[in-house]
Amino acid sequence: MVQRVATVAFEGVEARPVDVQVQVSPGLPAFNLVGLADKAVTEAKERVRAALIASGLALPARRITVNLAPADLPKEGSHYDLPIALGLMAAIGALPADALDGFTVVGELALDGRIAPVAGVLPAAIGANARGHGLICPAACGPEAAWASPDMPVLAPLSLIQLVNHFAGRQMLSRPEPRLEPGTSVLPDLAEVKGQEVAKRALEIAAAGRHNLLLSGPPGAGKSMLAQRLPSILPPLTPGELLEVSMIASVAGALQGGALTSRRPFRAPHHSASMAAMVGGGMRARPGEVSLAHNGVLFLDELPEFAPAVLDSLRQPLETGEAVIARANHRISYPARFQLVAAMNPCRCGRAGEPGHSCARGPRCAAEYQGRLSGPFLDRVDLHLDVPSVSAVDLVRPGPTEPSAAVAARVAEARALQRERFLALGRPDLFTNAEASGPILEEIAAPDAAGTALLTEAARIMRLSARGYHRVMRVARTLADLSGAETVSRGHLAEALAYRTAADRTAAAA
Repeated sequence: MVQRVATVAFEGVEARPVDVQVQVSPGLPAFNLVGLADKAVTEAKERVRAALIASGLALPARRITVNLAPADLPKEGSHYDLPIALGLMAAIGALPADALDGFTVVGELALDGRIAPVAGVLPAAIGANARGHGLICPAACGPEAAWASPDMPVLAPLSLIQLVNHFAGRQMLSRPEPRLEPGTSVLPDLAEVKGQEVAKRALEIAAAGRHNLLLSGPPGAGKSMLAQRLPSILPPLTPGELLEVSMIASVAGALQGGALTSRRPFRAPHHSASMAAMVGGGMRARPGEVSLAHNGVLFLDELPEFAPAVLDSLRQPLETGEAVIARANHRISYPARFQLVAAMNPCRCGRAGEPGHSCARGPRCAAEYQGRLSGPFLDRVDLHLDVPSVSAVDLVRPGPTEPSAAVAARVAEARALQRERFLALGRPDLFTNAEASGPILEEIAAPDAAGTALLTEAARIMRLSARGYHRVMRVARTLADLSGAETVSRGHLAEALAYRTAADRTAAAA
């Protein structure tokens, strides 16, 4: 007789059903595991054997065969330990044969019989709920699984013995409660930034329309300080966005204690990051920084220090909103709709163009440094801003500063306008102006007569590409939303075009 237990295999953030088939038959003692399993799965035999012995059970001296079907689907990870162990226990009579019907099982076993947490429990729970199954998972992952559905049965035992007692009716397991991180840590506030009013304005525009932003200036001007305060003015995640972000974090094993968070991700990788770390990949095709920053911010400090190939690998995710990892035997796609914020010095010495400073290498210093950034990459950045040094007057006698809460209120109001506009146009999949394209953009950002004349002349003089032209229109639409205007005017376009002048200088150096 073959005992079957349902589990899953992960392809990106999707959980594909896997049937664990366990057969105990007469023959020489052996434990065979088949079904295109990787090293972590084949090692499950020893973990299962030790865990069963620690729980007071011993494997029979018979031929044990475990098949993971479908056999052509690669199986990776340690979450197959628990379904294999439970299938064996049901096959030898330690569990009722029908106890596991209607359940999907994931979990890693320790040698003492405890059930250790695994990655990907949230997508596994969502996949199980879609098939009408309950879920058996580690206790540490129970709160994470409970988010899939309030009506789905979830069992989260600490050990194999606890699960056996539950099915025997001796110790009933209660359903875990979904948990949300309280978010008590205080975010850095914009009121702490002295001076840099123009940069604060650009930060507000970027937050309101989810536009990409590049800050260029000398060391100590406050570029990183400004970028680190962007999360304090962004709106919290919507329920749909919360689920998307949490599924990626779950697959990456980044959820702490099974608790979800409503704060938008803020990822700041070091400039030594490889292409696999940035876009995703590796032996198990894990999500990269662009996917971990989904629905949040990817901050790249010291931008020209990143490898040019790594920066150019961001061009496709910036346009499509997804990171596609293609290998010889499989293809995986992770969501990657992120907001890029970058900071850089104008040259190697950091003070090119600053009044009273002359570089010993002359213009070559800035040209070679900025030349590490390709033109197509820079063309995907909406806002380019030169950030000057902070004056002594701003430090000694700072003027009145606006807290993040006041800016966040304006940002939330502008985003609400954008959402209502897209819903009225029958596009519930769009949330911000940065996502609009094609006919939708031409309809929502059509300028008045004076604005059309300015945009036509500017496109000719500045030689805007089609992508650059549309990005100017998106920024202008966001500026109109912040001012509460229905129509994009000449003033909105003039300010949006001003954020492209620095781009032209950088592109010329590149």
